[in-house]
Amino acid sequence: MHDKLEELERRYEALEARMGDPEVLKDPAAYRRVAKEHADLREVVEQYRILKDIDRQAEENRSLLHDPDPEIRDLARAELDDLERRRQETEDRLRVLLLPKDPNDEKNILLEIRAGTGGDEAALFAADLFRMYSRYAERRGWKVEVLSSHPTDIGGFKEIVALVSGDRVYSRLKYESGTHRVQRVPETEAQGRIHTSAVTVAVLPEADEVDAEIDPADLRIDVYRASGAGGQHVNKTESAVRITHLPTGLVVQCQDERSQHKNRAKAMKVLSARLLDLKRAQQEAELSEERRSLVGTGDRSGRIRTYNFPQGRVTDHRIGLTLYRLEAVLQGDLDELIEALGTHDRAQALAAAGA
Repeated sequence: MHDKLEELERRYEALEARMGDPEVLKDPAAYRRVAKEHADLREVVEQYRILKDIDRQAEENRSLLHDPDPEIRDLARAELDDLERRRQETEDRLRVLLLPKDPNDEKNILLEIRAGTGGDEAALFAADLFRMYSRYAERRGWKVEVLSSHPTDIGGFKEIVALVSGDRVYSRLKYESGTHRVQRVPETEAQGRIHTSAVTVAVLPEADEVDAEIDPADLRIDVYRASGAGGQHVNKTESAVRITHLPTGLVVQCQDERSQHKNRAKAMKVLSARLLDLKRAQQEAELSEERRSLVGTGDRSGRIRTYNFPQGRVTDHRIGLTLYRLEAVLQGDLDELIEALGTHDRAQALAAAGA
């Protein structure tokens, strides 16, 4: 680890020098790249410098263990104990910081929410989850843009797809992919019985152009008249777009915009993200089971979380965490859940790395 840290510190200092280079300062794009890499290395270099300072202090105190004054020897031993504790904490932080970074962490996401079992109640809960994520995004200063939606007559969604953009969106929301179960008494339930419904959530990193190059010959594009709510243009113009990716059979459709051009652009954005997710899932399927993380594998088949309204609790089944503040969570207070999942993920990665 020491050699790696020395190398990173040298790189950090070289980047610091480049940020003052007149040639780099004249090129905004080059300066942004250098500044970003410099910022990415800052925390690990700061922790390494703290570690080196701890080692320097420890060496000074070890020399005092042979001092003729017994009080000085006692103080040196006590100081060494404290320095050893701080050294261990700093090393632990550095091991986490040196873990391989998820290349998608900096990306925006496509958030796909679909009603599963439970009919109208599942569709209503899909709308609840979309509001929850929208409020969380608002707390973090992110932008949410709906790309496509299929609303129900009673205010739910059979499906809704949105682009969430901002600072490190994927790094925060990547653990949300999976089946979300709700247990509550539906408003339409006359007998007051608790129903269980399910909604699936998919969090896909937004595809860059270089991530998912799509051959136009692989696409079948159909246009048709939009249906449902939307005003006078509905059923009068062929503005809705359906795109089929022939090699994979993936189908994306969008009818939210009045413009066929805008609907096509949104549909292509969704298709690109789904193709990238499919490629990532295929790569993960080739890895051995031992190397897979229980969190963040992209496997959305299992139940990950239960929202129990009668008990006012939220339980994340992957890490066994239960919070008795359901209302706050549904208002977008997700940080405790997300940070606990991130801690669990890092612990698994450290175990896999033998740290």
